Amino acid sequence: MLLRRFYDPKLAQASYLIACGRSGDAIVIDPNRDAEQYVRAAEGDGVRITFVTETHIHADFVSGSRELAALAGARLYLSGEGGAEWRYDFAETDGAVTLGDGDTIDIGNVRLTVMHTPGHTPEHLTFLVTDRAVADEPMGAVTGDFLFVGDVGRPDLLERAAKVQGTMRDSARALFASLHRFSELPDWLQVWPGHGSGSACGKGISAVPHSSLGYERRFNWAFAITDEEEFVRQVLQGQPEPPAYFAQMKRVNKRGPRVLGALVRPDRLEAAGVIDVVSSGGTLVDTRPADAFASRHIPGTINIPLNKAFSTWAGSILPYDRELHLLVDDNIAERADEAARDLAMIGLDRLAGYFGVDALSAWEDSGRPPGMVPQISASELAPMMSGADVQVIDVRGASEWDAGHLPGASNIPLATLAARVAEVSPDRPVVVQCQTGGRSAIAASLLRANGLERVANLRGGFAGWRDAGLPVERDEGEQ
Repeated sequence: MLLRRFYDPKLAQASYLIACGRSGDAIVIDPNRDAEQYVRAAEGDGVRITFVTETHIHADFVSGSRELAALAGARLYLSGEGGAEWRYDFAETDGAVTLGDGDTIDIGNVRLTVMHTPGHTPEHLTFLVTDRAVADEPMGAVTGDFLFVGDVGRPDLLERAAKVQGTMRDSARALFASLHRFSELPDWLQVWPGHGSGSACGKGISAVPHSSLGYERRFNWAFAITDEEEFVRQVLQGQPEPPAYFAQMKRVNKRGPRVLGALVRPDRLEAAGVIDVVSSGGTLVDTRPADAFASRHIPGTINIPLNKAFSTWAGSILPYDRELHLLVDDNIAERADEAARDLAMIGLDRLAGYFGVDALSAWEDSGRPPGMVPQISASELAPMMSGADVQVIDVRGASEWDAGHLPGASNIPLATLAARVAEVSPDRPVVVQCQTGGRSAIAASLLRANGLERVANLRGGFAGWRDAGLPVERDEGEQ
C-alpha cells in the first residue's frame, strides 16, 4: 500500500492519495481544486487515480473532487448519509456512487470501509483503511473534519456560517456519539486528519500531522469528557468566528463546483490601465506587505498581504460577483500565480489580471496623489480617547475581545467587517486595532476603500497598548 499526504499551508488542509502497488489503482480523499498535483504525484508513483472521494461537504475551500474526477477519468464516490437536505445535488448527474455506513471501496488489495461520523456535518464520513495484503484489520483512518490531532471538528458551522438555525447543540450531541463509537476501535489505529493548526474548522488543532487513536484517547480533551451535556458546553465554548466565505463554500460544494479544467494563470495588465479600473469602481487588491501599502498605495484599493492568511481574508472581504484585479510586488509572475491559485481554492475565479508596482507610478504620473494609512502609537491614542473624539474599532475575534480590550472600543471582527462597514461613522476619525497590527492593517484599507477617509492603524495593536501599561477592560462572558 502507498500513502501520500498533500498539505496546503494556507488552507491548513490535508488530502490523501492511497494506492495499491499491485493493481496500480489509487484513490484520492478530500482533494482541493489544484487537481493536477494529484495526477503528477500518481504518475510519479507509477499508479493511476481511478477513485475520488471526500469525507464531507467542505466549508473552507472549494472541493476538488469533481475537478479531479474529470481530469483523471476517475469514478466519484460521495456521502449519501445525513438526510436528503445534505445530499450532493450533482451526485446523480455526475454518476457518483453514494456511500453509507459500512460500505466499502476496494482499491486493489486496499480496502476503505465507510464509517458515518456525524457531528461536524450531518453527512460526514470517516474512511478506515485496511492493507489486505498484510492484514485483515484497519491500520488507519482518514478522519476529515471529525477528529483532529488534539481536537475535534467544530459542530457549530452549520448554524454560525451556513445560518441553519438551531443545529449546533444537536450537532454537538451527534459528535459526542460519533466519538464514543470511534473510540471502540483499536489503539493502534493511525489518525490521518483533514486539517492542521491554523484551520478555522477547530479551535485547538495541533500542528502535528498525524496521531493514533490510543494517543488521542489519552490526551485529546474531547475523549476525556464522559458527560454529554458537558461535552456540548465545552465543544461550543470559545469557537472562533468562522470566515465569512464559509457559507459560500457550503453552497458551492453542495451544488457542485464549476470544473475549471486547470488553474488559470493570470495575465499581466498595462500599468496605465489601473486608472480605469479604480476610477470605474473596480476591485483592486494590493497584495504587498502592510507597511508598503500604508506608506504608498492607490486610493480605493484593498490591502490583503500575500501571506499565510491571504485566503482567509480574501474570502471574507472580496466580492464573489465581481471581477478582481491584483497588484503584486517582487517576482511578479510567480506572486501573481500564487495569488490566483489561492483565490481559486476558495472559489474567487473572476480574476481579470494583475498589475505590477509600476501601476503605482502610472497613477502618480497621471497627477493623482497616492494614499497612505497613518500609523498611531498607543501613547498617542490614549489622550484622544478620553475626549471621545475618535472611534476605536477592534477587529479581533470575540474570544480575544472578552479576554481584554481597550476601554471604549467597539468590536467588529475582521471576518464580518465588510458586511458591517455602515456601523462605522464617517463623521469621526477611526482607529482600527487587532492583536499586533496585521488584521487591522487590512481593516484600515477596507474602510478607506469604502469611503472613510480619516482612518488610522494602531501600531502594535492591543499587545502594544497593554505593554505600554494602559488600562484594559475584560468581559469574561461565555461564547
